[in-house]
Amino acid sequence: MMKKLLLAATMLTGMFATAQEGYTQVTVEMQPAYANQVYYKFATNTQTPVAAANWDLSFEKAAGQMALGAIRVNDARIKVFQAASTEAGYATVDVTQEASWTELYNSHLTWSEGAFDNAVNNSPLAYGWGNYNPGNHHVEGVIVFVLKYTDNTYKKIFIDDYNPFNGNIEFKYASWDGAAWSADQVKTVNPATDATHNFTHFSLTANDVVAVAPADADWDMVFRQYYSPVTAGGETVMYKVTGALQSPLVTVAQVAETGNTAETPALPAASAYAADINTIGDDWKAFSGGAYVINPTNTYYIKHTDGNIYRMFFTAFSGTAAGTLAFNYKNVSSTAGMEGFDKNAFGFYPNPSSDKNITLIYDLQNSNATKNTVSIYSMTGAKVFETELAADGFNAKEISLSNLTSGMYIVTLESGKNTVSKKLVIQ
Repeated sequence: MMKKLLLAATMLTGMFATAQEGYTQVTVEMQPAYANQVYYKFATNTQTPVAAANWDLSFEKAAGQMALGAIRVNDARIKVFQAASTEAGYATVDVTQEASWTELYNSHLTWSEGAFDNAVNNSPLAYGWGNYNPGNHHVEGVIVFVLKYTDNTYKKIFIDDYNPFNGNIEFKYASWDGAAWSADQVKTVNPATDATHNFTHFSLTANDVVAVAPADADWDMVFRQYYSPVTAGGETVMYKVTGALQSPLVTVAQVAETGNTAETPALPAASAYAADINTIGDDWKAFSGGAYVINPTNTYYIKHTDGNIYRMFFTAFSGTAAGTLAFNYKNVSSTAGMEGFDKNAFGFYPNPSSDKNITLIYDLQNSNATKNTVSIYSMTGAKVFETELAADGFNAKEISLSNLTSGMYIVTLESGKNTVSKKLVIQ
């Protein structure tokens, strides 16, 4: 036990975060016409550009065996229509009837709701694109979709089946050549097999799964085009905008304060942070006088599950001609304060865990809380584990997570009014 505590003490020492001096200036190049989607990580100041045309669909990993993950479309380059409400309509899809189709959209607020999930389906057993079958517990497809690309080409697609017991999603699709539909391509995707990504991306051009986003732990936001509600002339419509969508591992507080300041602003209250993926979004800029103007009083605080907080404000946006934007950021975690509770005096190892066993390491000697709880949550927010810790100073506790599937989880320590969260990967 003493060896484990010494190892834990060494690990905790390495976990202490230090605030950056001054602001880091970042330029993001999405390329002309926003040809790239760019993933960004604050802790490492790392950019990962990906060609926007690299993928078509993304399949979310289900939160549990009887749950259903979202199916999203790459709305930077594709529109989604509901063309028929029964599988029989797949064989008779007619692109000249586009005006009669219903356009569908990804959610601009959460990753866990895609265009395919928003299909008009009035069945009492509806799950968006399909219906639940109580006989075999599968979700079986009923909705026929058509994808329309920015080059005015079409593909029709039918999600045939989701098997909750093994995670397989079966679907078929075909391409329109201007006169007829091609032969069907039939594919199976299983997002559950990827331990480091909550979404599995698929290219209909490559007819295969493709690498798009970095591992979930390696990005905080993605700069890209997406559809969002825009109000003009008293009417709200879904419109393609360019902005930032945040990772599920961060929350963001938007504050009306001058970004470029020599003062040390007070951090937002905990209640100011939002998990909506478009909290940063696109409203940090506006088009005026033939050019984009940055709103100088839109400042953002990005709180990561590892406890770090970054203050960020935008400084430039070129628009579609060059596809560049710029912002400044600074790690302001040192000003956060934990009311006597050291947020860094908590961790666990190994991470990733290959055998579903981890050791919690913690020091609660400065905590006056009567109850200290460690909870583990899936990426959809479902609590999958909970245990209490004794406030008896520095300690270690081994726990088994054999009931959890491979993937990423959030481990949260609650001590009175204080909380600290960190990511865990189970392989």
